[in-house]
Amino acid sequence: MIRYLFFILLFFIACEKKTATHNAPEADKLYEEGTGLLLKDNIEAYKKFQEALNYYYKTRDSSNISKSLICQAIAQKYTGDIFGAETTLVDALTFMKEGDESLYSAYSTLGEIKYAQKEYSSSEEWYAKGLSEKNSSQKDKFDMLNNKGAAEYRQKKYSEALRTLQSIDLKKVNDINLKNRIKENIVYTQWLQDKNYPAQSEFEELLKLKLKSNDNWGANSSYSHLAEINQDNNPSGSLYYAHQMLNMAEKIKSPDDRLEAIEKISLVDNPSNAIKNFKQYKHLSDSIQSYKNDNRNRFAYIKYDGEKKEIENQRLKGEKIEKEFQLLWQYFISGLLVALLIIIIILYKKRQKKLQQEKEIEVKNTQLKMSKKVHDVVANGIYQVMTKIENQEDFDRDKALDELEFVYEKSRDISYDKIGEEKEFSKVISELIASFNSETVKTFTAGNSPAIWDPISAAVKEEVYQMIRELMVNMKKHSHASHVAVKFEKINNRVDIQYKDNGIGISGDLIYKNGLRNTASRIEAINGTITFDTKIEKGLKVNLSFLVS
Repeated sequence: MIRYLFFILLFFIACEKKTATHNAPEADKLYEEGTGLLLKDNIEAYKKFQEALNYYYKTRDSSNISKSLICQAIAQKYTGDIFGAETTLVDALTFMKEGDESLYSAYSTLGEIKYAQKEYSSSEEWYAKGLSEKNSSQKDKFDMLNNKGAAEYRQKKYSEALRTLQSIDLKKVNDINLKNRIKENIVYTQWLQDKNYPAQSEFEELLKLKLKSNDNWGANSSYSHLAEINQDNNPSGSLYYAHQMLNMAEKIKSPDDRLEAIEKISLVDNPSNAIKNFKQYKHLSDSIQSYKNDNRNRFAYIKYDGEKKEIENQRLKGEKIEKEFQLLWQYFISGLLVALLIIIIILYKKRQKKLQQEKEIEVKNTQLKMSKKVHDVVANGIYQVMTKIENQEDFDRDKALDELEFVYEKSRDISYDKIGEEKEFSKVISELIASFNSETVKTFTAGNSPAIWDPISAAVKEEVYQMIRELMVNMKKHSHASHVAVKFEKINNRVDIQYKDNGIGISGDLIYKNGLRNTASRIEAINGTITFDTKIEKGLKVNLSFLVS
């Protein structure tokens, strides 16, 4: 049942993702249509970008959102809605992150907007920020440097402007129109810096090149500069170029340039034409402002209408989703109750099984513990007695019976064995090791002083006793050693015991049989370590180490 609930939830999530994915091609199509209309029909282009944005907002596609907003800002700028374009660009920046590929375009457009608003210092700053961003297009970089130079000479920072413009390697500029614009800005800046600079011939030569390449926008700029530099010394020449600029501005359909041309004509024309020029200027200025206001309102309506439709669509979808959710919630609650019941039953059965397993493990652990005790206390004890009897020339029957009786007593109360409490523990250990002495085996003890064992608890002593006895029994049974040495050492808060014999050692991988397994488990019980060194030339070396608790 839980699996079915999971699939239901996945279905709704998948539907939501599928809708978002399905909308992506439609959004991209609208975006492409918008870019095709940009600078041709900016109002329609703006509308296409707004429709694309409605889809991109749903999918939270920040990259395409920022690109669409930048394109909208360009459409607004070229139709005179400068302030609206600036607001749109600021909105676009909120969707960009550091290193975003669209930052270059956004900063460049903001530089152009500030230039159009005659805020040249701010324009220069935006161009500088744009130039600091990565951009693979060398042409775009040269174009922005040219615009930055223009913003600088508008602030009368002529030296800085020349440095910026002359930093462009004209040999690398492949676009002839851009190259001519850069050259003209250099000449114009030099003339602004020094009004005696002979700029006339250079401007005229650049004008010929622009007309030859059909760069009408560039020619319009040249006419403007020629009208300006002749204004004081050659008014008739200035008037001629101003009229040429007016004709070119009408040809390229640039109302702002037409207005600038009429203003230049008014400055040098016969005073008798002043009223005519003023009326013409006033009429055109009012028309431009009306056109800009109309476009601003149209842009606002397109954005508002798009957002209104989107809100209505979201409301209808919300109502549909709410109904579906209520139905799903009913199914979910019913399924959840059934699932909870199933889970409770499963958990109850698992709990019962776990309790049964814990009881079985507890019994096995008890059996294992008793088996280890029997092995350590009884088997090793009897083997120790057997060793003593084997190694004694004069058999002392009474002493042997006493030792067997001791083992018998220990086996009766095996859980309360307290070796090391009745006799000083260092002596107990020494006697244990010495008991394995024989004609063929010599045992040696070093460092076994009472001071080592004073701070050690009886429980730990018991474990140490059994481990050493196990090592000695193992030696006797398997090693064929003739010399056995056990060294005791206390370093700071740690006791080290080193066992070493010259027997046959342990060949191959170390196999933990009963005795060695018990030794390992005992050292772990007192939080110690055991190390078997089998790589010595002959025999076996075992290191036991534990902390004094």
